[in-house]
Amino acid sequence: QLHVVESGGGLVQPGGSLRLSCAASGFTLNYYTVGWFRRAPGKEREGVSCISASDDSTNYADSVKGRFTISRDTAKNTVYLQMNSLKPEDTAVYYCATLGAPRFCPIAGPELALYDSWGQGTQVTVSS
Repeated sequence: QLHVVESGGGLVQPGGSLRLSCAASGFTLNYYTVGWFRRAPGKEREGVSCISASDDSTNYADSVKGRFTISRDTAKNTVYLQMNSLKPEDTAVYYCATLGAPRFCPIAGPELALYDSWGQGTQVTVSS
C-alpha cells in the first residue's frame, strides 16, 4: 500500500486561509490521481477536490468552488489544497488519498471506492 501523509491543518478564523499538503513517500505521486476528502463530526465523508494524473485536470465540490485550489508540485512529490475564505462549515478532518487510474478524478459516487491509499488526516477548525 502506498503511503501518504497530510499536514497543514490548524485553527483559523472565518475568512482565513490554510494550505494542506499531501506528501508521498516511496513512490511518485505524479503518476496517481489524488483526492482530498473531509469528514465533519456527525457527517458523512465528503469529496472536496481531486487532481488527475493524466493532465492535472481538477474537480471541486460545489461547496468549495472558487475558494479552494488543488495543485501538484512534482519536484516535492506533494499535492496541495489551498483553502481561502474559510467558513465554520469547512471544519473537518481532511484526508488525501491516491487513485491509480490516471484519467479518472472522482469526488463522489461509487467511484470513491477506487481510492486505495489514505492518509491519517489533518484537523481543520474554522472558528472565531
